[in-house]
Amino acid sequence: MNNSSAPRLPPAGRRARSARARTNGRPGAQFDGYLWPGRPFPTAYDEMFDGDGVVRSPYRALYESIAGMDSADLTARAAALDRAMVDQGITFSLSGQERPLGLDLVPRVIPAAEWSKLERGVAQRVRALEAFLADIYGDAQILADGVLPRRLLTSCKHFHREAFGVNPPNGVRIHVAGVDLVRDEEGSFRVLEDNLRNPSGVSYVMENRRTMARVFPDLFAKHRVRPVGDYSTHLLRSLRAAAAPNVADPTVVVLTPGIHNSAYFEHSLLARQMGVELVEGRDLFCRDNIVYVRTTEGERAVDVIYRRIDDEFLDPVHFRPDSVLGVAGVLNAARAGNVVIANAVGNGIGDDKLIYTYVPEMVRYYLGEKPLLPNVDTYRCWLPDELDHVLRHLDELVIKPVEGSGGYGIVFGPTASQRELAALRRRIRTERRDWIAQPVVQLSTVPSKVEGKVAPRHVDLRPFAVNDGKDIFVLPGGLTRVALPEGSLMVNSSQGGGSKDTWVLAARSSSAERELASPALAETSTVDGLAVEQGPELSTEQQQQQQQQQSSQ
Repeated sequence: MNNSSAPRLPPAGRRARSARARTNGRPGAQFDGYLWPGRPFPTAYDEMFDGDGVVRSPYRALYESIAGMDSADLTARAAALDRAMVDQGITFSLSGQERPLGLDLVPRVIPAAEWSKLERGVAQRVRALEAFLADIYGDAQILADGVLPRRLLTSCKHFHREAFGVNPPNGVRIHVAGVDLVRDEEGSFRVLEDNLRNPSGVSYVMENRRTMARVFPDLFAKHRVRPVGDYSTHLLRSLRAAAAPNVADPTVVVLTPGIHNSAYFEHSLLARQMGVELVEGRDLFCRDNIVYVRTTEGERAVDVIYRRIDDEFLDPVHFRPDSVLGVAGVLNAARAGNVVIANAVGNGIGDDKLIYTYVPEMVRYYLGEKPLLPNVDTYRCWLPDELDHVLRHLDELVIKPVEGSGGYGIVFGPTASQRELAALRRRIRTERRDWIAQPVVQLSTVPSKVEGKVAPRHVDLRPFAVNDGKDIFVLPGGLTRVALPEGSLMVNSSQGGGSKDTWVLAARSSSAERELASPALAETSTVDGLAVEQGPELSTEQQQQQQQQQSSQ
């Protein structure tokens, strides 16, 4: 039921205008044409407005603030955001070039009750996947009970037999998880995919908040926004808890592929905020199944490695022998119990888009619970009945490679040419294990600044969960990625997408600290030894391998 006292779009904001009037001084003029019926995907769920143009209650204060700004003010604040991101060096790699990540000036707002459900659902999913990884690299009871077919696992590229016998001291393999969520046309959140190897993007969450707080302090004064600046504290607690129980003061390092990696900014930020050393593979070595780091004060034993390097590059003894990014013998040291690798080797099987379709069964099997977050409906091309459906409806579905990341290789059937569909049909028939298909989900929209106005743009959400073995902390909000071109559903930064600050509102009865009431994120930290060293010049081979380490964005 609509609240008659709630603000709503003015008539000009709900219909298309044949000519643009000079209405910059009129409140709400920035929203003119926002709910134009001819916009792409008009049935998508808009998070600020309902179908009648009434502002949803979590967004009321935000709408009134934006509606009170004129076009010049919007443009000036957007320019200030862009300058701040460039000045801080917050970048990502796109087509081989470093670019600042676009931060939209309109934040996304999630009410407390809705976040509570998401938080429980993400934590439940992480617990089930933890149990799954421990099982398949152990007794594999889930296979014996027929819940998952054995050949599904053995055919997975990221199922590593080298991970057998590597048992973490506190049983945690997923120290950090990124669970991608989308909101469908009904307004319900669904899981799009899981990221259990090296989920990236949390640095953008923290830096987006810091930048927004500087440019829009007046907006924060009107909202009880939960802070995100304590993420590194939870991460460090999780990493220290992962060390062997006989280690009183664990030495933790962050292992990065190097400065040519697309997520290097994040690696250095997290190391600095945790007060631990940022190292590359050449800074570490193994002796007698113990990992050491070279520092200005001599060798030091390492207890926990938060690695941001894919399995294939981590240990040239067991994986790619030509890798110059990893540490020879580190997996043997982990198997001996002398070092913990976070996230664990072999986690990539949980990222497999075909394995993803069985996670609801894992929740029921391992936890005996009903899944709190449903998956996006998915067709598995390796099953004959589902393959037939996909081939008959190829022009209506989104086709995804099982091993793909960053939005690469995805084919939107409705916009693909007949030639592209014919080629794809042949590939699917011959590579059935390598493809899944999903209905076109009209991702929810959130207002975004577009050329001096505000227009709907599609978004997703990646909450980050940190597991210390006792509790699973879910960072309030996570990374909202936004598809900036009109009508685009591709939110990946590698495909030209941007981001938004995500505001989780504290409950009225909550004593949780609000943003701007807490100390700002630390700008600098003192890091010993190698973390502050530039290091020698890199060879071409080292640069190329660093660039291959592209986390999905």
